[in-house]
Amino acid sequence: MDDRTQLIERELEALYQVSQVLNRPLELRAKLEAILEILQECADMRCGMLALREQDGDALAVCAMLGKDGVEAGRPVRYEPGEGLIGTILDAGRTIVVERIADDPRFVGKLGLYDPALPFIGSPIRTGEDDDDDDDEVVGVLAAQPADAKLLDTRARFLEMVANLTAQSVGLLRIMEQKQLDLVAERDQLKQSLRRNYGFDNIVGRTAAMLRVFELVRQVAKWNTTVLIRGESGTGKEAIANAIHYNSACAGGPFVKLNCAALPDNLLESELFGHEKGAFSGAINQRKGRFELANHGTIFLDEIGETSPTFQAKLLRIIQEGEFDRVGGTQTLKVQVRIIAATNRNLEEEVESGRFREDLYYRLNVMPIFMPALRERLEDIPDLADFLLKRISRQQGGRPLIIKESAIRLLMRHDWPGNVRELENCLERAAIMSPDGIIDRDVIAMTGMEDDDISVAGPVVKKPEFNLDGMDEREQVIAALEQTGWVQAKAARLLNMTPRQIAYRVRTLNIKMKRI
Repeated sequence: MDDRTQLIERELEALYQVSQVLNRPLELRAKLEAILEILQECADMRCGMLALREQDGDALAVCAMLGKDGVEAGRPVRYEPGEGLIGTILDAGRTIVVERIADDPRFVGKLGLYDPALPFIGSPIRTGEDDDDDDDEVVGVLAAQPADAKLLDTRARFLEMVANLTAQSVGLLRIMEQKQLDLVAERDQLKQSLRRNYGFDNIVGRTAAMLRVFELVRQVAKWNTTVLIRGESGTGKEAIANAIHYNSACAGGPFVKLNCAALPDNLLESELFGHEKGAFSGAINQRKGRFELANHGTIFLDEIGETSPTFQAKLLRIIQEGEFDRVGGTQTLKVQVRIIAATNRNLEEEVESGRFREDLYYRLNVMPIFMPALRERLEDIPDLADFLLKRISRQQGGRPLIIKESAIRLLMRHDWPGNVRELENCLERAAIMSPDGIIDRDVIAMTGMEDDDISVAGPVVKKPEFNLDGMDEREQVIAALEQTGWVQAKAARLLNMTPRQIAYRVRTLNIKMKRI
């Protein structure tokens, strides 16, 4: 058997082994290193080197090389286009064969790898969809030294074949890397969007009560403290929970929500803690619970006051110890989760009556935040209406919506037992009923809010219970303010005015407000 036939047989075996390596589920670097070892062991191609073009430039970076002592970690060596033999291959986009590397003036010896007395072969690694060289992209260089100068043309074609096989893996990796970069960019964009949608800008209010809430949220977001948000239904407790999470150190982690009032105890336990396969009828697979899914993030337990004392005992364990068992499981799991709970119940009365565990109450009530009812901050209704109408406008395809002052005055005379949620529903109905997008007093009345239905909390819409006879307007306003502790909204109701009207009179009548 002649030398050429023996060489071709060795090269065929090497190509087979290279294809096997490229089909393995290995990282690209591991594949490249294995290819260099095959070149040396099967094809007698020594001092192998693989360099790939950097993603953000034209230079080549050495990724793997094979020296006398085996595979060496890719040193931080770069070749610019046209620099040395490697850079020339990158620049020219073709295979270069040198009979004796020391005789070629382009050899720079950056790697300290090659034997200057041996030949050198370097082939470009191309990625492209067809055989037209003009459409291909050179993304790397594969180089090695044959043991002698015999049959260099055959060895050059062999190295080109290996480079072509390698290009397929490199091309796929580049596509995957780009997809990964796109996913990271999309993730960062979504995070920014979440912070915009659930940050402080998403909570509207300039009254003193809301300013206190904002300050508490800013403070508590800095720490991994358990928070209990309290207030009537529809006051925006979930919005506060969102703001705390997305402005905290665990904003990059998951934010998992659960309405505890929506499930019975047996399902609630499985939902929060998960279950093992076969734990109960219908449990055909293992399932992670909300606490497990929220690991290194935040869990929001809405309507926590609706849970039973039996379930509260199980909840207490995870709050105290950070550990739990899946339903039907024997393995104790540990998680690191920030807990935010919310309730519209008076938990102190629930504890007193025995319906809520006292120890759980104190575990949850570390940092209480009280959400004021809308009737306690009527001055926020103009800003709330503008904010909610912008949201409704987006839901209706960007349709412009305008609310008139007459409509605002009507809204500010209502008691709002459903709070902000009721206000949003009212405005959405008004937007639907307004063909031109202009919401005035008549449109608001069409939603079912008639004059006779307008009521302010308690009996304050009735005639004032204190004597205003003989007083001028300024004295009447001062008397109402004094009787209501200098709270403008309450004084306005006492005088059957809107908060805007009394604020206007305080300013124009030069009344100096007192702080109590």
